[in-house]
Amino acid sequence: MDVELRHLKALAAIAEAGTVTAAAARLHMTQPALSRTLAQLETRVGVRLVDRSSRHLALTPAGATLLGHGQAILAHLDAALADTRAVSRPLRLGYTCAVLGQQTVPLLRSWRRAHPHAPLEVVRQDNRTAGLATGDTDVAVLRTVPDDPRIRTEALYTEDRVAALPDDHPLADRDRVRLADLTAGPDLPLALWPDTGTASVDLWPPARRPARTVDVRNVDEWLNLIATGGAFGVGAAGTAESHGHPGVRFVPVADAPAATVYLARPVHPTHPHTDAFLAAVRDVVSG
Repeated sequence: MDVELRHLKALAAIAEAGTVTAAAARLHMTQPALSRTLAQLETRVGVRLVDRSSRHLALTPAGATLLGHGQAILAHLDAALADTRAVSRPLRLGYTCAVLGQQTVPLLRSWRRAHPHAPLEVVRQDNRTAGLATGDTDVAVLRTVPDDPRIRTEALYTEDRVAALPDDHPLADRDRVRLADLTAGPDLPLALWPDTGTASVDLWPPARRPARTVDVRNVDEWLNLIATGGAFGVGAAGTAESHGHPGVRFVPVADAPAATVYLARPVHPTHPHTDAFLAAVRDVVSG
């Protein structure tokens, strides 16, 4: 039985598209050519794989069985090719606002010592998955869980919340503040970055929420807006530890819920050293 990858790709495209015409467009081939490929696959397998009795094609039970195995084969091939390409490039660690706070440098140093021939590249990506969804990173540290079935996350630890205030703000010299203090003082909007930030007006009870908010695109815009007196912010402690700014004071928030730090990676790893790096992160975090 000489079944080729092109046959499996054809079956998968037909199952997903529902018609041979739509599947052919996805595969950038003509409809007759795809029909011939399907017929050839059925001949080689020896059973009918697609029910052609209606306008919208459906897989037969045999077709569904072969599709399941075929998708696994194609996924393993993609992973193998990714591993092959990845051997010659660094493992890319993505983040949005911070990596592991004070534990970032110990992680990078321990990895360099233990894996001198496996370079690590730390990459900031200002999107919800820190580059995982787009293939720009191989592993990521996140402070929100992405709604993406292609990405697997695990909780590492929690961080206290801090208020980010202009250094001339009346609360900037406090040892700690409460959420209500932040909305009782100067009428500043709350600065949020919706895609990657951990704060929202939901941290406050309805009656004490900030009257205004302003959206920013990344941590740099967040810090600059706060430093110039245009807003205040609430972030995780790791952000404060990673992003000092001469015009911003970080003050612990006594009554804000902790933020969770997550380790994320694709369901199908994109670098051969992924598992080793995940283990290294867990070791550093566990102390």
